[in-house]
Amino acid sequence: MIIKDANVTVMVNEMDRAVEFYINTLGLKLKGRYGDEFAQVEAAGMTIGLHPANKNGPKPGDSGSLSIGFGVDSLDKAMVELKSRGVKFSQILDDNQVMLAFFTDPDGNPLYLSETKWG
Repeated sequence: MIIKDANVTVMVNEMDRAVEFYINTLGLKLKGRYGDEFAQVEAAGMTIGLHPANKNGPKPGDSGSLSIGFGVDSLDKAMVELKSRGVKFSQILDDNQVMLAFFTDPDGNPLYLSETKWG
């Protein structure tokens, strides 16, 4: 299997407010906080990634502001395998810490693969 883990990504307007809500209001566990760039909380074994919305992406609450991500050991290998199964990737991003490959399911729901470059 090429998938090693999964998460849901939520676009947020204010990281502090979002973390406060998920931790203190919902009682979830904070897995990691990376300034205002990214946070992870855990709910019953499911990871929720909190990301700030950007001007070119979906706004919090809009269609596309939630997506499902699948962690892989090798983005290149996973993409080759999924392309052989008919998956078409729309965008690839590499910020030197994580590589992302975006695609959709047959109904247009946003999905992505991620390969992290840290331990």
